[in-house]
Amino acid sequence: MKILSIQSAVAYGHAGNSAAVFPMQRIGVEVLPVYTVNFSNHTGYGAWRGPLIPPADVAEVITGVEERGAFPSLDAVLSGYQGSEGIADVIIDAVARVKAANPAAVYACDPVMGNAKSGCFVAPAIPGLLRERVVPVADVITPNQFELGFLTETSPDTIESTLASADLARELGPRTVLVTSVERPDRPEGTIEMMVVDDSGAWIVQTPFLDMKANGSGDVTAALFTSHYVATGSAPEALARTSSSVFGLLEQTYAVGDKELQLVQAQEHFAHPRMEFAVRQLR
Repeated sequence: MKILSIQSAVAYGHAGNSAAVFPMQRIGVEVLPVYTVNFSNHTGYGAWRGPLIPPADVAEVITGVEERGAFPSLDAVLSGYQGSEGIADVIIDAVARVKAANPAAVYACDPVMGNAKSGCFVAPAIPGLLRERVVPVADVITPNQFELGFLTETSPDTIESTLASADLARELGPRTVLVTSVERPDRPEGTIEMMVVDDSGAWIVQTPFLDMKANGSGDVTAALFTSHYVATGSAPEALARTSSSVFGLLEQTYAVGDKELQLVQAQEHFAHPRMEFAVRQLR
């Protein structure tokens, strides 16, 4: 499998492509990373150095990949954090060209905007661009519950309302919606859930909740889910594998008390997920 991954990059720690590429490689995916920013560290620290890469330069890199004849063999395009407004046009154009070369290719968009605790942390124009222009051309989206609410102008909290919001998101264009960080009021204490909805049904998985800030974990989740979903065509299997791998990564990170994901140290959780969490069908 080959995936073109258009995301940010950091030198220190793991976020964007610096979080997504290695887990995909560890499960056998050939990744073609294209960087949208080149920062010293993720922005959660409050200070960072390094450039936003101009959209024209990002487009040049993608064109160079196309000129090598790679597009017909791409199985998916994956995008995450968009550092500047112009990146949306570059991504949309790249997706169109990849799909022209391989109509079976999938576009998976992680519509990174923020979370319930921090609110929106992207440039003011980005959320509107995602909702109006990027998400409608995606096949798969992987919002957290907060981002799902923004995309659909709803306030999902229960299983029923989150399902309803996912259905609204699917009406925007994507056929598959993975909702991460599902927090319903009536869930058992100390748990968190992920939900996936596609044409074949809806499923949910529950894992222990670890009280930690894990920048980059959403990037890992989107990357692994996209890889497993494209490889198997099965939403519940992709959900089971992804939830197991991501929990293993977070558990190992939590155990050492580091601010950064223990991505390399936890690699066996990507290659050989323990599959310890039951996936329950909702419909």
